[in-house]
Amino acid sequence: MVLKFGGTSVSTRERWEAIRETLSQRLDEGLRPMVVASALSQVSNRLEHILEKAAEGAPVDAELEEIWRDHEKLAEDLGISTDPARPFLDDLTALLHGVRLIHEVTPRLHARVMSAGEMMSTRLGTEYLRVSGLEARWLDAREILEATPVDDPRDPTGRPFLAASCDNSPDRDLQRRLAEEGGAVYVTQGFVASREGETVLLGRGGSDTSGAYFAGLLEAERLEIWTDVPGMFTTNPRKVADARLLRRLPYRVAEELALRGAKVLHPGAIRAAEEAAVPLHVCWTDRPEVEGTVITDSEASAPAVQAVSMRKDMVAFSMRVDTDWQPIGLIADLTSCFRNHGLAIDLLASSPTNLTVALDLSTNHTDDGVLDLLVRELRQLSRPRRIDGLATISLVGTGIRALLHHWGEALRCFEDEEVILLSQAANDRSVSFLVRESAAEGLVEQLHERLFGAGDDDAGFGPTWSELMRETATGVRQPAEVAAH
Repeated sequence: MVLKFGGTSVSTRERWEAIRETLSQRLDEGLRPMVVASALSQVSNRLEHILEKAAEGAPVDAELEEIWRDHEKLAEDLGISTDPARPFLDDLTALLHGVRLIHEVTPRLHARVMSAGEMMSTRLGTEYLRVSGLEARWLDAREILEATPVDDPRDPTGRPFLAASCDNSPDRDLQRRLAEEGGAVYVTQGFVASREGETVLLGRGGSDTSGAYFAGLLEAERLEIWTDVPGMFTTNPRKVADARLLRRLPYRVAEELALRGAKVLHPGAIRAAEEAAVPLHVCWTDRPEVEGTVITDSEASAPAVQAVSMRKDMVAFSMRVDTDWQPIGLIADLTSCFRNHGLAIDLLASSPTNLTVALDLSTNHTDDGVLDLLVRELRQLSRPRRIDGLATISLVGTGIRALLHHWGEALRCFEDEEVILLSQAANDRSVSFLVRESAAEGLVEQLHERLFGAGDDDAGFGPTWSELMRETATGVRQPAEVAAH
């Protein structure tokens, strides 16, 4: 089986002790665990910042030293030496020195720098597990995960190096090799892979996807994603305390929920787990006995809304065409402008004389300069209007079209708000409303109350966030049927 641990789950001795206990339990169950671990909490963000400074020619020694001190502190707490991680710090220092000299960060170099966080954390984690009595072996993910070929490795967006994907078909040679080596526990990195000997990244949040890739290669019994929340909920539980735990979800609904704003899992991980037919369990690092969310190929028996999600940092472009009727190829011509600037369209609505699209700026990694160039190109075909400060609210579930007539009262919360765009997903798993960001959180709370506030007894719903937090604070547990895997 494969267990993926994120940054907050690998940053303290307490967390590593919990990891060791979990691994011992899995070994007692007769399973052979592989740990996929992220960099220490916030290290990846800090490396991004250091890269930006180095490219400007600014000194970064103090920032590097701060990152290393965090690793030294963890090693001290774990009672181990930092020697296994030191070579990666030395390599990182040399790379950043080169960036300062040339004032440029190529995608290839970017990937090498960003991989250092995972390399250092997993070296320390492996050493701790080893000295604490487990037969633990470190694996370099770059020697196992091979990124799929790309049409143009010179792609100016850097995606071949910074947002790669891998094949996760069963690898019998790898399975045989690990079985022959006989290690009880293997520890490797999330987020990184290789292509033709070069380090590549799987995109931000790609550690979840790494776990799914390894689970597919090894034909694992299950993939466990250990995180700082109990699972997936009917909405963001840190904003709405009455959000309910989703006990079980089909792969496709969970992926839609992740795409529409839920941050618990990377959508690529869910897709890869589905392709490999590996059940995916979301587990809570703070309280391993809580059931969490189990994602499998089960399908809902009837149409149902299972969550309300939200994404901020959206921008829309409304493109009006001066014609009596939509010219042939208009949508293709307009959307090709977005492709030309490396921008992925998230939502789209059209009429004979207008096309309106929405972009998620958090996933497009763009800036105002790129958007200004886009508008200039769109003006050759239309009269574009850019609308900033937006958010999407999505109702996610199964058989959405069959439920529209039930939502009359719930949708009254939009009567005083401007809806910029309304989009019903072609896969029938969501309907999305593009609104002003300033109103979004209040609308989510109202929608959730109207759709889930009547105390639904559906077996797919678990306890609320507030109930789980109250249990955690008081030590009082829920009845057995809502606890334990």
